[in-house]
Amino acid sequence: MGRSSTTKDAQALFHSLRSAYAATPTNLKIIDLYVMFAVFTALIQVVYMAIVGSFPFNSFLSGVLSCVGTAVLAVCLRIQVNKENKEFKDLPPERAFADFVLCNLVLHLVIMNFLG
Repeated sequence: MGRSSTTKDAQALFHSLRSAYAATPTNLKIIDLYVMFAVFTALIQVVYMAIVGSFPFNSFLSGVLSCVGTAVLAVCLRIQVNKENKEFKDLPPERAFADFVLCNLVLHLVIMNFLG
């Protein structure tokens, strides 16, 4: 009896998430794909390190931190570009994207410096 209630709740949750994501603007969906790609790339690097080994550990660490840092910056971009977010309503999307590009440049310069 409790199981069918749980199943109905789960189906209602998935339905509401699906309908909310269907209403999401296309530019935010593109940023979501970018975030998922960055996180997936970091996971692939961790699996590769677990299988092959971590001989050049600084290069593994640089790759994973680069992917995670890029994902974090993309999430920040998504927050700033979202029209429903009242906190950044005065910030134009071009400025948010310029901040994203500049922060990515700084992140990857630090990553390259860490590599040596």
